[in-house]
Amino acid sequence: MTDVSTQGAEQMDLRRVSDLSNAVLTEVERAVVGKREPLRLVLAGVLAGGHVLMEDFPGLGKTLAARSFAQTLGLTFKRAQFTPDLLPGDITGSFVFDQRSGDFEFRPGPIFTGLLLADEINRTPPKTQAALLEAMQEKQVTVEGRTFPLPRPFHVLATANPVEYEGTYPLPEAQLDRFLMRVSFGYPTVDEEWQILTNRMARQQEEQTLRPVVGPEDLLAMQAAVERVVVDESVGRYCVALAAATRGHADVLMGASPRGALGLLLCSRAYAIIDGRDYVTPEDVKAVAKAVLAHRVTVKPELWMSDVSGSNVVTRLLQSVPTPAPREMRQPDPAASATTPGT
Repeated sequence: MTDVSTQGAEQMDLRRVSDLSNAVLTEVERAVVGKREPLRLVLAGVLAGGHVLMEDFPGLGKTLAARSFAQTLGLTFKRAQFTPDLLPGDITGSFVFDQRSGDFEFRPGPIFTGLLLADEINRTPPKTQAALLEAMQEKQVTVEGRTFPLPRPFHVLATANPVEYEGTYPLPEAQLDRFLMRVSFGYPTVDEEWQILTNRMARQQEEQTLRPVVGPEDLLAMQAAVERVVVDESVGRYCVALAAATRGHADVLMGASPRGALGLLLCSRAYAIIDGRDYVTPEDVKAVAKAVLAHRVTVKPELWMSDVSGSNVVTRLLQSVPTPAPREMRQPDPAASATTPGT
């Protein structure tokens, strides 16, 4: 681990946050080859304090990415395989009778961890999916009237398969909205795929262990540093304009709520700090817009069989909603700085 443990409890320099973020991405890329931009989006979601849904075809590195982030961020990692027979108590934990003490004791479920991989979340019934809602929003779990706080930091990285529908339970809009971002990885290029094979042969084993770059306290300090990234009013209003535009689009049944605009603000700040800046630009907002807004857009039912999707709706809005112009730096007035003759 890098020598940052002493900085976890104090304010971390923004440049340091950027350096550590890029070190995390470089380490994760050792396992997930050629996906720097999607990985950067996932990390931005984590730095913004949110949860990320990774939706893509099987075998494209979603589970590997979650495990790799847990290792490099120094977080405890647990995986919950979501199946049709999974019960809410299997996620949250439950009370079990202890014969030795003659009393019921709470046995925590896999949700009590630093990073939870909710694998194939759309394969379990809505009752179990809903068991994640309180934990994702409130960072706590309530079982039989008793509330148990989750460890800090706590993040959910969930995976979903967008092509198989038999035996699946699509996430309702309310739960999709709990995910700060939805990210897709896509197929690798031919060269990237060959690099995956080359790395596997050089490793001579299936498992790959990554080194921890930071620890939990460092991650909390990095997340606190994101709160200090400056957002100009024009950029903030751009976030609002994009979210509002989804509600008035002709192809959209339901657009993004104000939570979508807030998500744009939070993720663009994290994206900016990864890029080494302490301020947000409109390009940062554009970079995270699809990942933040597309899953919050519900297309009209009559268009489900067409190529219209939340993603291409957001793409068109990025082209039509006016981008704020960069503000000109005010030049000093020479007359004001000139000295008066004779003084």
